[in-house]
Amino acid sequence: MANEDKKDFNAMLRDSKDMPRLQIITDQKSIEKYGGSRMYFAPPIDYDRVMRLVPYGKLLTVGAIREHFAKQNGADFTEPITAGVFVSIAAWASFQRTHDKTPYWRTLKAGGELNPKYPGGVEAQKEMLEREGHVVLQKGRTNVKYYVKDYEKKLFAL
Repeated sequence: MANEDKKDFNAMLRDSKDMPRLQIITDQKSIEKYGGSRMYFAPPIDYDRVMRLVPYGKLLTVGAIREHFAKQNGADFTEPITAGVFVSIAAWASFQRTHDKTPYWRTLKAGGELNPKYPGGVEAQKEMLEREGHVVLQKGRTNVKYYVKDYEKKLFAL
């Protein structure tokens, strides 16, 4: 996202964008890729609500949130693009608030990867996770990425 300092992420968080909704997809490649035709769209505030559930020392992945929403709403999968965008909106909305924070740094990308789109990028997320006792590893030489070591052992069950 660009120009984060000029956006009201809390307003974006409260904008339901005609969601939640269930959509039937007919593209065969997508059906095969995601394991079905019933695609769920969750509103941004729902991502924030779930991210708030993760206690100190525990972790969550965007994929686990998507699976949770799909199961909860009788869908085969939750739309992945909006999921990533809405998790970032929840993070930035929390960052813009002086109180009532969402512990967004505890929500990781697939494979335990840190999210460069969060406020302060991976360095800020790394610092917050390490403060909670997690070990963050750097992988790659040219395309450097950061991951929480043994993140699977610290996952929060939804």
